[in-house]
Amino acid sequence: MRTTICLLLFFAFNLQAQNQPWKGKFEPIDNMISPPNAYRSASGAPGSAYWQQRANYKIKAVLDEKNNTITGEETITYFNNSPDDLSYLWIQLEQNVNKKENEDFGSINNRMKDSITTRQMQFLTRAIDFPAGYSIKSVKDANGNNIKTMVNNTMMKVKLNTVLKSGESTKLLIDWSYPITDRSMFLLSREGYEYFPEDDNTVYLIAHWFPRMAVYNDTEGWQNQQFQKLGEFALEFGDYEVEITVPQDHVVASTGTLQNPESVLTKTQRKRLEQAKKSFDKPVMVITKEEAEANEKEKSTKQKTWKFNAKNVRDFAFASSRKFMWDAQAVKLPTNTVMAMSFYPKEGLPVWQEESTKAIMHALQVYSEATFDYPYPVCISVNTSNIGMEFPMISFNGGRPKNGKISDGAKQGMVGTIIHEVGHNWFPMIVSSDERKWMWMDEGLNTFLHQRTVAERYPGWNSVTPKSIVPFMSGDKDILRPIMTNSDNELLSQFGANFYLKPTVGLQILRNSVMGKELFDEAFKEYANRWKYKHPNPADLFRTLEDASATDLDWFYRGWFFTTDNVDMELSNVKWFKVYEENSNIEDQKNNSKTKIAANGSNANAKAKDFSNGPEVVTMTTTPDQSYGQFLSRIDDAAVRKQLSGKNIYEVTIKNLGGLVMPVTIEWIFTDGTSETNTLPSDIWRRNEYEIQETFIKDKEVSKVNLDPNFEFADTNMENNSFPKTESVSEFDTFKENKITESVLDTYVGTYKMDPGFEVKIYRKDMSLYINFAGQPADSLYPISETEFKVKGMPNAKVEFASNKETNKMTIKLSKEDESYKGVKVE
Repeated sequence: MRTTICLLLFFAFNLQAQNQPWKGKFEPIDNMISPPNAYRSASGAPGSAYWQQRANYKIKAVLDEKNNTITGEETITYFNNSPDDLSYLWIQLEQNVNKKENEDFGSINNRMKDSITTRQMQFLTRAIDFPAGYSIKSVKDANGNNIKTMVNNTMMKVKLNTVLKSGESTKLLIDWSYPITDRSMFLLSREGYEYFPEDDNTVYLIAHWFPRMAVYNDTEGWQNQQFQKLGEFALEFGDYEVEITVPQDHVVASTGTLQNPESVLTKTQRKRLEQAKKSFDKPVMVITKEEAEANEKEKSTKQKTWKFNAKNVRDFAFASSRKFMWDAQAVKLPTNTVMAMSFYPKEGLPVWQEESTKAIMHALQVYSEATFDYPYPVCISVNTSNIGMEFPMISFNGGRPKNGKISDGAKQGMVGTIIHEVGHNWFPMIVSSDERKWMWMDEGLNTFLHQRTVAERYPGWNSVTPKSIVPFMSGDKDILRPIMTNSDNELLSQFGANFYLKPTVGLQILRNSVMGKELFDEAFKEYANRWKYKHPNPADLFRTLEDASATDLDWFYRGWFFTTDNVDMELSNVKWFKVYEENSNIEDQKNNSKTKIAANGSNANAKAKDFSNGPEVVTMTTTPDQSYGQFLSRIDDAAVRKQLSGKNIYEVTIKNLGGLVMPVTIEWIFTDGTSETNTLPSDIWRRNEYEIQETFIKDKEVSKVNLDPNFEFADTNMENNSFPKTESVSEFDTFKENKITESVLDTYVGTYKMDPGFEVKIYRKDMSLYINFAGQPADSLYPISETEFKVKGMPNAKVEFASNKETNKMTIKLSKEDESYKGVKVE
C-alpha cells in the first residue's frame, strides 16, 4: 500500500479522537488482577499445585434459656495442606464484635442530632452495655497441655507448642461460653434471640457461635481481617459432629443430618418425617400447629440433646425454639434427593406454610440446573424477623404476615428472601469465595441466579433488570465506588446496590446481550464446577468466563467492575442519503431534491433535527483504474450502481457520554409502521472510545431511530437515545399541570427526621424536587398531585407531604407496598 493512502486512512479513522485522551478501555486487565501461578492457572482453573486447609469439628453445646447463654466445648482437627510450616494459627471470634469496647459498625450515621430516638442513641453510644463476647476458658493441645493465646478483637492467635509441619495435622481443645444477644438491640445482627412477649417465648438463631478457624491460603496467607459486621466470612471446609442440648420442648433446625430422631421426636413425628421423604408434590407437617402451641405452654425445665452430622461444609448454624412448626418435602434432582424443610412460629401462618418449602424447591431446581446439583441431604428455611442470612443447609429468613394477612409485595419479598438465602448454599457455601474481602462475589452471583429463579418460576413478579441499577449508576461519582471495593470499605447505604444489584445486572447484560445465553451458561457452569469446595478469587471468575467461552471480556470487566462509569449512549445525529446511477439525469434528480438539499445546508455535515428535509443525494461514479493499484481485477460498476440505486443510506453518529463501552442496539422504525433491529458489537468502540459513525442501507424510508429500545444496557439517559428526539414533557409543565408553584415546592424543601432514627433531605433544583437518604445518591421526585410524588428510581414508592396544623411543621410519609415511615421537618 502506498504511503499516501496509509496516511489518509490514518487521519480518516483518528481525526475525531485526537483531542480526547485515550482511556485504554479495551486493554487487558492483567495488571489489575492477581497473576496466574502454579496454584491458580491462567485459564481460571485451580492450578496443578492448588491446595487449601481443612478443619474438622466435634462440638458439644448447651443452650441455657434462663440466662440466654451458650456454653460449649469443641475439638478442632486442623490439617495443614499448605507448603508452609506454621508456628501459630488464627481463630475467629466473631461474637466479640458486640462487646462495648468494639465500635458497632453498621450505624447509618455516627453523628449526633438535635433529636434522636432512644434506640438510635443506643446504637450510637451503647448506653446500656448488654453482655456480649466470648469467655475463652481454655485452649489445649491433644495432650491436654495449655496453649498460649493472644486475642485481638475478633481474632485469636494460637501459639502452638509444636510447629505444625506441612502435610501434618493438629488438634485444639477449646472450652468457651458467651451470652446470646437480643437481636433487636444491635444493627446488622445476623444471629441472637427474638423474644415474643405475647406467649413469653423465644426463637434462638445461633450462628458464628463457636471459635472457627480462619482461612490460610495461597493469596494472602492468613485471612485475619477483623470482623466489622458488613463484610461477612471466610471459612475452611470440614466435617462436623455436633451435639446441642436445649430445653426438652424445643425443636432444633440445624446444618447437617439429624442422627437421633428417636430421642427427640415422637413416634408419630418420626413417621411423618419418613412420609415426607416420599412426598414430592407437597409438604408434610412433621410438627403441627397444635403441637407447637402445646410446646409454647409447656416451658419445660428438662433438657434433651439433638445430634447432627454434616460432611464437607464450611460452617454450622442452628435455630431452636418451642414455637416451631415443621414441614418437609422431598425434592428430586438428577443426582440427589433433598429434603426441603421449613420451621416457623404460628406468627408466620398462613403464608409460610403455603410458600416457604415451595420456594426452597424452586431454588434447588433452578440453581442446580445452572451450576451443579445441590449436594447436601437437607435444605432448611427458618422464619425470623428483619433479616435474611445464610449458612450451609440452613437459612434464617424474614417476612411475616400481619394478623394473618400479607400484601402481594410483602409476599414477593418474603419468597425472594428465601430463594436468595437458599441460593447462598452455592455461593459462597460451596463455591467458597472470601465474603469479608469480596462481598460481591457471593451476593452478586447469587442475586443473579435468585432473579433468574423468580423470572422462571414466578413470572409477573417484580425482578431486577438493567433499569433497576440506573438510579445508582447515575449518582454522584464522588460517592460511588467500584464493585471491586473491599466489603468493609463500602458505604452501608450503598452496599446493596454496589455488591448485589450492579453485579447482577452486569451478569444479565453478559448473558442476554453480550455473550448470549448458551455461551454464558456454559462458562458460568464451568466456573461453579471448577471452584466448588474451593476458594476462588475475582481473577478466577474473570478468567474462567473468558476461557470457557472464547470471548474477550476484559473491556466489560474493566468498565463494569473497576470503575464507576455509567452507560449513556447519545444518538447524536442521523444523516439520510439516496444513491442514483451515474447515467441517470442527475440534474433533474438534484432539482427534484433541491429544496431538500438546501434545507440540509450546503455543508454535507449539517445536522438536521428530523427527516423532514429529505435525503442528501449521493452519486456513484466509475472507479478509476489508479484506485486499484496493482490489482488487475475490476468491480462491476454497473452492477453496484444498479444494486444500490434508490436505496436509503443512513449514517448514524453515536456518542459515548457515560464512559462505559457497550454493544449498541439500533431500532429502525419505517414510515410504513414496520421495524427492524441492528446490533453492533462493543468492538466498534475500539477505534474511538468517544464517538462512532456507522452506515446502514435500508430498502424503506425511516421515520425514527432508537438506541437500546429494550433497555438492555442500563442506559442512564434515555432522552438522548432517539432521532428525531422524543419530545418529553418538561419538568415545568409537569408541575404546572399539577398546579404546583415554586413557593409550594419550597415548603417541602428541608431535612426530615424519620422514625426510626434516620434522616431524609428534600431539595429543589429549578422545578425539580430531589430526595436524598443518608449517604445515597439523590433521586428525583415527580408529582401525581400537589402533595404526592413518585420516586423515579424506586418503583411502587411514594412520598407524601402534609402540614401539621397543631405544630405548623411540615411532615413527610414515605411508603412502598406495605411499609411506611413518617418524619417531621427539622430544618
